[in-house]
Amino acid sequence: MNISFTKKQEEYIAKQVATGEYQNNSEVIRDALRLHSVYRDKVIEDLRREIEKGWSGPDSPRSMDEIIASKKNR
Repeated sequence: MNISFTKKQEEYIAKQVATGEYQNNSEVIRDALRLHSVYRDKVIEDLRREIEKGWSGPDSPRSMDEIIASKKNR
């Protein structure tokens, strides 16, 4: 696998290794991917919970056009 990083990302990875918390660049990347997975799973679960609240909640007396217009006027 070949992965390219920006200069800023390479510097960040090197700084993380320099702290001694990681032994090498691969450990930094694996940890970042693990954290990304945790974050992504949480975001998806939060969205599902909000969608369920919407489906289970009361119907709005406003039309879809009224709701969209109110958001555009903000």
